Amino acid sequence: MNPAENYILDQPEPFRSILLHLQLVIEQSVPDVELKYKWRIPCYYCGKSPICYLNVSLKKGFVDVGFWNSAFLTKHLDKMVTEKRKVVKSLRYSTLEEINDEVLIAVLQDAHSVRNGRFYTK
Repeated sequence: MNPAENYILDQPEPFRSILLHLQLVIEQSVPDVELKYKWRIPCYYCGKSPICYLNVSLKKGFVDVGFWNSAFLTKHLDKMVTEKRKVVKSLRYSTLEEINDEVLIAVLQDAHSVRNGRFYTK
């Protein structure tokens, strides 16, 4: 089994259910996306271009869907968290019910469309 899938399945509830739902939405809404395991977390790539990553914070009680190319994103920025990060923005979920699939899909498609941009703009 892929280490990224192990990461997802090894999480306690409710994080496992959140991650499984996110995995399903990402894989159905982003063409040619591939789940990889980098930096000890699940990351989604299209070819060599990163789309997003999934990270569980057990201590703080949430799952982050992080986007590296956030400087180029234009959709639902008001719903994204930066939390003292200069480059990465994320959608953050503490419960399965918090996930708005329409918002998530719009941000994923936006990230896919800007995937070839650099991580950081000055």
